[in-house]
Amino acid sequence: MTEALPPPASLLAGKPTSAARSTLSRIMTVLDTNLLGTVHGGVVMKLVDDVAGVVAQRHSGGAAVTASMDEMVFLEPVRVGDLVHAAAQVNWAGRTSMEVGVRVLAEPWNEAGVPPTRVATAYLVFVAVDAAPLAGSPKEVDVQAPLPPLWAKVTLWPAPTLLRMFPFASVTLT
Repeated sequence: MTEALPPPASLLAGKPTSAARSTLSRIMTVLDTNLLGTVHGGVVMKLVDDVAGVVAQRHSGGAAVTASMDEMVFLEPVRVGDLVHAAAQVNWAGRTSMEVGVRVLAEPWNEAGVPPTRVATAYLVFVAVDAAPLAGSPKEVDVQAPLPPLWAKVTLWPAPTLLRMFPFASVTLT
């Protein structure tokens, strides 16, 4: 009888998806407004892409480019003077690509103790690429750390779907 070989170390190693978690914050000014007097959605989208890019590059250990924005939902308007926080983490990582989830919160810049309001959420896909100038060919990234056996047994959905249902869920890996 033949014995099954253990999986290669590269499949067992990996980073937890929260390892590259980052937040960017910015105060919105009059220069960021649209004709309605609220902050232009494109300004928020740029902040989202910026923080997602930081997370993707930290997770992949090198250059990563935005491949697509799967979803961007604006929940509340952002006003001039709001302090906006965009928090992101890798939700799922494949061989060369990764999904990054971003949560955007806003709070008044001049009032302490006011709970922040969720103003937007987004899901972006990034592809890790070679850093050589103009090369741009995909490169492999560290896979996400495997889920504990018990979690894997009760999971009925693929990881990206599960993490969309429970954004920024934290799983303790043992």
